[in-house]
Amino acid sequence: MEGIVECGVHSRRGLLKAAVMGLAIPALLEACGASPAPPARSGGNASAGTDTGRDIELLRVSLPGSLSNLYPGQESGILNYYVAGICMEGLVGVDTSGKIVPALASSFERTSPTTYVYTIRAGARFHDGSPVTVEDVLASIEMARDAKVSPSTAGYWAGLDKAVRSGEGEITLTSKTAAESFAWLPSNADALWVAPKAVWEKAKGQIGGVQTPLVGSGPYKVTSFAPDSHVEFTRVDTWWGTRPKVARIRFEFIADDNTRLLAWKANKTDMSLNVPLAQSRQWEAVAGTRVVYAPDRSYAGLTFNVSAKPFGDVHVRKAIAHAVNRDAVVEKILRGRGQVATALSTPEQFGGLWTPEQAARELAAIPQYEYDLDKARQELAQSSVPGGFTAALSYPNTGPHLGTAALAFAADLKKIGITLDVKELPIEQWLAELNTFPPLSFMWYFNTTGDPGELGSWFLADGNPAKYAGKRAAATTAEAGREADQAKRAKLLIEAQAAQAADLAYLPLWWGQAAVAFTSAIGVKDYTSYTMLAGWPGHLYAAK
Repeated sequence: MEGIVECGVHSRRGLLKAAVMGLAIPALLEACGASPAPPARSGGNASAGTDTGRDIELLRVSLPGSLSNLYPGQESGILNYYVAGICMEGLVGVDTSGKIVPALASSFERTSPTTYVYTIRAGARFHDGSPVTVEDVLASIEMARDAKVSPSTAGYWAGLDKAVRSGEGEITLTSKTAAESFAWLPSNADALWVAPKAVWEKAKGQIGGVQTPLVGSGPYKVTSFAPDSHVEFTRVDTWWGTRPKVARIRFEFIADDNTRLLAWKANKTDMSLNVPLAQSRQWEAVAGTRVVYAPDRSYAGLTFNVSAKPFGDVHVRKAIAHAVNRDAVVEKILRGRGQVATALSTPEQFGGLWTPEQAARELAAIPQYEYDLDKARQELAQSSVPGGFTAALSYPNTGPHLGTAALAFAADLKKIGITLDVKELPIEQWLAELNTFPPLSFMWYFNTTGDPGELGSWFLADGNPAKYAGKRAAATTAEAGREADQAKRAKLLIEAQAAQAADLAYLPLWWGQAAVAFTSAIGVKDYTSYTMLAGWPGHLYAAK
């Protein structure tokens, strides 16, 4: 339900860039590098020198694309979350370990399997100086549930039964059924961004654009926004939390990868999000640059529409699975900056129960399809199309590595008699195509919560993009959704995904990493896969 889904398709998408096309696959893989990038200059260490304690007067951040609206309910790309999160808050938030923490609610309690009680933080104020009230929060929830106001995230609220004032400064949310994922719902990492009721009413719900900028309660307010150019934020004195060291943040929208690299070399930016992996060595070579890599909890995989021919035949699906060399994609196309995905859940989402390494070992118990062209030919020979067939696979122009991987798949599939027509589409057209449930499609999904069932709760339930009706997988996923014990829930999630793997409606390919560039003057404390959703400016410092 969450992550990149918008009315059933991706929407929390990374705004990545265009692909290389037209190379023979050996040359293409060579161009991508024959071995993983060396980890010595990167990894998860974002610290730099010593903390001087000084303010950073202006932080210039480059983004690999533009944002037309800053409200994630309207436009829910992953970068929209990173930007809006410094301005707007939910009742709760997420910390760098992936745990739910208080935000506009100073405290919260689950009083029954379906009941959550939140106490509004005393003294919390919006950027216009008005106090945050129960009425503001309830109005924001109503706007979040409204499909016209929040088309990208309204569907997440389907499980809400009611939201009411339950006392002085207190709100109670009741879910329709017991669901462990419900606790994430009122966070700004998922589906709630609180604005004053008066602002919602004056704007008739249409906030986040140039005419009605975001008004929130976070540490920064919008001071300038030009959708084709930039957005600028200024630190406020009204925030209840610890004052961040960054006074102003200016996000520059630079869609072209080469232009963004040139701007970096010219010292026009201090931080750059989603550095393209194909250029990462060029970025690392720039003096005074640190490129930091961390898992971004993204999932990339193939989705088979099991109601469409020939993909309703499990032998066809298995033939394709055995013809996909996932290890080579991670090593050569991702430059080792990723991990072969064995499941829908990502290892980083099991925090509090397992470390990512432990989770990866547990998830590896799910049945896998090794790269073996002989097995692929055998499966195809048993299928309804033993002589092969032609299929189309599109990818967004914002995901170059998806296109490169698709060409690699096409080269191997050709060897067993399957012709894969790979095509690049503008991101908007690609998303529209996904809404039609194509026979074969890429799924590129960014989990934003720490809930290990986030993706499975969509993929294995009714209305899923594969039109998959696996009863065991669906029933076990539903049981996991109700299970409060973390260990038991994790076991159920793995069982559900093992059932899916046997049916093979989805083929997990890789779990991704994000590359972020910093100058030597900027350090980051406590950098994890959740930092960019966890009030990230507060983790920055001026380094010496």
